[in-house]
Amino acid sequence: MAIKNVLVVDDSPTDQHLLVEILKKNGFTVSTATTGEDGITKAKQAKPDLILMDIVMPGMSGFEATRAISKDPDTSGIPVIICSTKGQETDKAWGLRQGAKDYIVKPVTEKALMEKIKGL
Repeated sequence: MAIKNVLVVDDSPTDQHLLVEILKKNGFTVSTATTGEDGITKAKQAKPDLILMDIVMPGMSGFEATRAISKDPDTSGIPVIICSTKGQETDKAWGLRQGAKDYIVKPVTEKALMEKIKGL
């Protein structure tokens, strides 16, 4: 599956801007959400090809949102890459158990992000 449309779910304006700029520079169409709940809603509406999900957000965490997206038949086919400052192995393992396809630790570099996307 060719990835063209990416949903970035991150409550940090700085991190969100960085991810959006990297993705747009590499030819992706990008939409954004700032909460886990909004991310789930936008995933159902827009059906992006990929979701980049932060963990620490107000309200629903990225772990919870990833689990909801991966368990919902409408969105279960959308790969999620968790993109977080939480870099412990336990965080990575837990993220993958929630249904994420991969995990990248912030600060994100363009090279690392593109490799993760190409690896899906």
